[in-house]
Amino acid sequence: MHERSLPASPNWYCSRCSDVNSSGLLGVGAKNIIYLIDVSASSCRVAGELVGHKGLVSGFAFCQHAGQSHICVSSSNDGNVLFWDSDNKTLIREYAAHQSPVSAVHWSPVDKNLVVSGDEKGIVVCHWYHTGDTASFFPEPRTIFCLTCSPHTWSCVAVGYKDGMIVLIDVSKKGEVMHRLRGHDDEIHSLAWSPLANENTLYSRPEDTEATNGITAGEEKGCYLASGSKDQTVRIWSTAKGKGVMTMKLPYLKKRGSAVDPGVKERLWLNVHWPKGRATQLVSSCFSGELVMWDLTKTGKQRWTLFGTSSEGQNHSRIVFNMSSVHLQDDRELLLSTSMDRDIKCWDLASLDCCWTLPTLGGFVYALTFSPVGAGCLALGVGDNMIRVWNTLTTQNQYDTRSFWQGIKSKVTALAWHPKREGSLSFGTDDGKVGIYDVFSNKPPQISSSYHRKTVYTLAWGPPVPPMSFGAAGGKPSYSLYSCAGEGVILQHDPSKLSGEASDIDRLIKDTNNIKHKLSPHTDLSWKPDGKVVAIGNEDGCIDVYEAPSLKLLCSIQQHHKIINTLRWHHDHSSPTELHCLLASGSSNAVVYVHDLRSVIENPPDSPAVLTEPYRRLCGHTAKITGMAWSPHHDARLVTVSYDGTAQVWDVLQEAPVSNYRGHVGYLLCVDWSPVDPDVIWTGGKDFTLQEWRVSKQEFTNPPKGKKMLDLKEKMKANPKQKKKNKKAAGASGALPLETNGQPVTGGEKVAAAGQEPSDEDEEDEVSSTNSSLPPSAAFETQRKSSTAAKSRDKPDLNLLKRKKPRSMLPISTSMDHRPKEELLQDCITLASVKHSDSPPAGCVPGQGEHIHLGLFSDRQALYRMFEAEEESHVEAGHFESVVYLRLWSGDLEGALQLATEKGELNDHLLSVAPMAGFEVWNRTVEAFVKQLCLQEQYLKAASHLLSINKLYEAVDLLRSHKLYREAIALVKARLPADEPVLKELYTCWASTLEKDGHFSAAAKCYVAAGASFDAAKVIARKNDVSSLRTAASLARISGEVTLAQSLAMRCAKDLAAAQDWVGAQEVLSSQESLLVHRLHLCVAELLSATLAEVVPQSRISSHPWTSPGQPHISIQDRVRDVWEEQFGVSQKSEGHRSARTLLQELKSAESPTPTANVPLRQVLLYSSLHLTRSVLSWLSDDDGQLIKELWLAVAWFRDAGHFSVSAELCRLLFPDGDVSVCSRKHLKTLHHTEEEEEAKAAADSLQAFVHLHRLYERWWSRSADNQKVQNGHSPSAADSSPGDETKDKAVNGGSSESGQSSVCSADGRFGELGFDPSLLLSEPHAACQATQRSMREIQEQLAAMVLKHGRAQGGQLDAGEKQADGPAAGESSDSQGPSDAGQRPDDQETLLSLSVKMSDYQKQLADLPETIKMYPHPDVVECCLVLLHLSESSPSVSESLQQETKDLLRKYGTSPSVLKASQRFLT
Repeated sequence: MHERSLPASPNWYCSRCSDVNSSGLLGVGAKNIIYLIDVSASSCRVAGELVGHKGLVSGFAFCQHAGQSHICVSSSNDGNVLFWDSDNKTLIREYAAHQSPVSAVHWSPVDKNLVVSGDEKGIVVCHWYHTGDTASFFPEPRTIFCLTCSPHTWSCVAVGYKDGMIVLIDVSKKGEVMHRLRGHDDEIHSLAWSPLANENTLYSRPEDTEATNGITAGEEKGCYLASGSKDQTVRIWSTAKGKGVMTMKLPYLKKRGSAVDPGVKERLWLNVHWPKGRATQLVSSCFSGELVMWDLTKTGKQRWTLFGTSSEGQNHSRIVFNMSSVHLQDDRELLLSTSMDRDIKCWDLASLDCCWTLPTLGGFVYALTFSPVGAGCLALGVGDNMIRVWNTLTTQNQYDTRSFWQGIKSKVTALAWHPKREGSLSFGTDDGKVGIYDVFSNKPPQISSSYHRKTVYTLAWGPPVPPMSFGAAGGKPSYSLYSCAGEGVILQHDPSKLSGEASDIDRLIKDTNNIKHKLSPHTDLSWKPDGKVVAIGNEDGCIDVYEAPSLKLLCSIQQHHKIINTLRWHHDHSSPTELHCLLASGSSNAVVYVHDLRSVIENPPDSPAVLTEPYRRLCGHTAKITGMAWSPHHDARLVTVSYDGTAQVWDVLQEAPVSNYRGHVGYLLCVDWSPVDPDVIWTGGKDFTLQEWRVSKQEFTNPPKGKKMLDLKEKMKANPKQKKKNKKAAGASGALPLETNGQPVTGGEKVAAAGQEPSDEDEEDEVSSTNSSLPPSAAFETQRKSSTAAKSRDKPDLNLLKRKKPRSMLPISTSMDHRPKEELLQDCITLASVKHSDSPPAGCVPGQGEHIHLGLFSDRQALYRMFEAEEESHVEAGHFESVVYLRLWSGDLEGALQLATEKGELNDHLLSVAPMAGFEVWNRTVEAFVKQLCLQEQYLKAASHLLSINKLYEAVDLLRSHKLYREAIALVKARLPADEPVLKELYTCWASTLEKDGHFSAAAKCYVAAGASFDAAKVIARKNDVSSLRTAASLARISGEVTLAQSLAMRCAKDLAAAQDWVGAQEVLSSQESLLVHRLHLCVAELLSATLAEVVPQSRISSHPWTSPGQPHISIQDRVRDVWEEQFGVSQKSEGHRSARTLLQELKSAESPTPTANVPLRQVLLYSSLHLTRSVLSWLSDDDGQLIKELWLAVAWFRDAGHFSVSAELCRLLFPDGDVSVCSRKHLKTLHHTEEEEEAKAAADSLQAFVHLHRLYERWWSRSADNQKVQNGHSPSAADSSPGDETKDKAVNGGSSESGQSSVCSADGRFGELGFDPSLLLSEPHAACQATQRSMREIQEQLAAMVLKHGRAQGGQLDAGEKQADGPAAGESSDSQGPSDAGQRPDDQETLLSLSVKMSDYQKQLADLPETIKMYPHPDVVECCLVLLHLSESSPSVSESLQQETKDLLRKYGTSPSVLKASQRFLT
């Protein structure tokens, strides 16, 4: 159809808007058309278009299956998906499955019938090509940016979203989500599947991966997926594992010299493409148009390689949107890329070099012209704010073009080459700018300082006319530049001095021709090639011909009756002289006229001639003429272009059509004849394309007629609506509306932001579904019409049409003026007779009844009567606001306010006029308005109005009653004295509300402000965390609430100590001197914690340096004393509040509960350290009795809580020599007990007995368990000595040692002397006491078992929960004595009575025993006997008498079955 052409620019910001099939046909979506381009390694050719979309094309894909590769699919932002046959360029099928703009479409590489599309609302639709069925899914409520079908599994589709999420869905399971791939944090621009169907080809270092230590062979079947995101990273995902395995950050590249406006900031678009057969190579776009080849097997800078490094200028200069690759039959693998720089490039994937570049156009082609000097040099003026200069004759590169954007910044609407100077190109723009480029240099253009107010239509070089032609003979320029623009003015510019002011030639025309009236606005001009005359076309259709240089009017052509669009003189080279004076003209009517002006030019008449008959008339076009050109190769052959969408070649002398070209979609704007080939013409137009075509190859001779003309008229009528609709659609697709000279952009590309980009084209990208001619609604026609009337006729203001008409204030009288004409005429007579006669017509009262509307034209009384009637109608209709205004107008202000008050229609305007009616009225109105505002929940506004009438307290009450405390307080503080009681009340109310809602710190601030510091501290402490308690304590201390400050500081310190934050705890207490004793307690606890670190598992947050281990032979009491003296100044000599007695008295109030087995170890540590603190204070007070009792309690806490080894370690730390009476060697302290201190002696004996017990066990363990060493009192491992542990624990807790002692095997071997007197361990009174307690426990267990058995017999079986809750005691007994007792005494069944009797006997025995025995128990005597007998087997140190004593005790008190069994071997 056409030889070469520049297509429209591919659409921007689409994830897949271009694709190539296996035979090398590239499809590109541009605006609402898909261009088909044949590509090879050496060249490309535009092969055709697919026309049918109404909205912008947002996605395009070929079917990649053999036999079906000519079928393709496209989507658009109006929600439609279309299937095409690219061979026949026909539409196969259309789907409207989406309600929102479609953002992505893809044809499955696996299933030849499956096409998947996704829209901006998140809907995914599967289309089945062979059946026409569709299925919709909604996997995620997010905006889809891209989607790609897997090349290995037909049902797997990867979807990328705007927020950075990637989702893998299974379309065979109703779109079920298989994996959510999280990692990107911005838009997903592109997704690409690996061509290999496994996951064992890549390598990565741990730092490149997110969750794996490298990519290894996948055990599960999976496939890698690559994603490119706006967050500047490319990620590789394992679909088997559902997580990322590699992240690649885009490299920052230094930009070499690029032909891009540096003031334009562009966003990043990261496209990825995984070429077939290259499992480890991935192509991605980069920041500014570079393409990068990633080698996924390498790391660091070796990982990526740039395309096009072999020579300068190969890369795109702007971001790349789409890439697709094809393997041609000549074994060349090509990559095709589209970019924001409006170039389509082809790359050789083997060498990474650019094979060719196809420039594209982003706007209407407004002007095209061949240079008269440089052969084949074609300049294009385009609506994308750029000029293209194309060297059409180069053989190596068919598309050798250069772009010029500097200094333009608007649509280029006119061009003209200098007639003599090569490379000098003048241009005019849509915003009225005129400039000159030197296309052979890189300099910016010269810009004329004289701007037009509207679009420049035409530029022409011609001889200078006054005043520019005056001056020195040598300094005159040979040519001036003339520009004609939309405001109807022609300016003459001096090309050598564009900074000077241009002259308006109208002044010269008026002066020369003595014209007084205003000249018609000019719309075009054309200088005859010899420079002798100039033809000027006007808006009224008249053409004036003037003689240079004085511009004397020769003739006026009154042929056209519509605006003149184009004028052309016949060329004067190698043609008969009779043709030199032919002038062709085209206007907004469709006929082209040619006039022969030879007689007028050669013999100028005295007065201007008026021509009304043409030399030739060329009829055939069906719409206005926009451009024309004479053939430089023929005589009187003309080509014209029109809004009917065609170009027509004419034989002018014959008035005959020669050829008609219909290759464009939409109307044409410009044309020029090839200067080298007589058969070639170039045209450009609304479809953003430039096309080269041959006259001889055209199928048609005449322009289209008949039905096409009717269609055209229909479209013209329908067009305004069409345009509106498409603008909406474009807006919805996410394009930001860019205003370019007042015309909203809705064009083929989305634009990042206003004022950026050599912007995409727009002025009227309304898109149509046919390839026939499209009607005008855009800039070019309206630019040519300067009168407002013409504009409004062409382009009705839709905003005005949509604006809602306001309601009439006088609807009745208005409606009376819309009656039949006769009645209206009668009104005039009636009114005249009322005005001019004394007696009005009978029954005529102006402003009333049938003559209500005449009230407006009569006196005031009549007007008031009319107002009354109008008010009644407004009240009936419920339009009270209108009634109020009528009363206002008539001066009844109070009535107006009263009515508005009653109807709840008061507003700010009425309130503002209320003072005119007096203070009382205003006061009442404000109060009424306040009530109205409260009903409308506008409390702040209501309070402000109360202030205006000085009702401050009422305003405060209003705010408080609606819980607007903050505003109420602000108001009170701003307007009332500081001691105002209402202020405290407000603070308190607000505080209680805040406290209820859990905002404790805010509530505390209120309490502090109200002077209730106690409450403030209490409310902060309610949170009960450390920081809150610390703050509350500080607040209480600052406010003078000493007692509260102490208790809060104590609570905080306890929490910190429990968390082992010792430094923090001390800091909290140090702020208050009165808490010194508690600091001493925490000091002891910290020391104890540090020394027991090996036995007690700890996680200390902080500690003091003085806790570091001391000398091993120094007791812990000595360390405590030393630290107290150094750090706290407490010693035997300290006095006042630091004296030991005072401190001891303060510490007695500290709580110390009874030890139990379920207290946590850290808590036990604190309780034990409390007693240790008291003992050291007793020592400093010389109270030996209290000292030993407190030491006994310190050890007892660990023992009774079940921590035997900790208890043993503490004994070793307290008494390194093993002697309880030696309290300190450093301070030489030995305990002496008088006879009166019986309790102290008992405590000392008990303590000594336990020290002996630990040493006894130490001896025994050191020889047992395969000579396993026991250090620091630790027991052997559980495997070796668990029975011993059990025995030990039971004994320590005062229980019987029934746990199979015999299972403890004693080892062979010798050991030395015991080193202590064991007689304390064999105390018979204590043995008797323990036996009695043991028997009582047995009876209690039997009673519990009986009760349980009785309950079951009654049918009240316990449920599982109760068994769990009540069972431990019973279970224990059944495991220990219960069964063995039953086994030994089957006949001896106890009754409830007998057990009760026994129990009371034992209680009496226990009561008779001395209190000291019960208060300070010894270790289990039976257990000690057994251990001694075990030792005696291998040690002579246990004397015979001692052995005999132990055996006697065993026989007497070891009555339980397990003890009998263990002692059997020793007693037989």
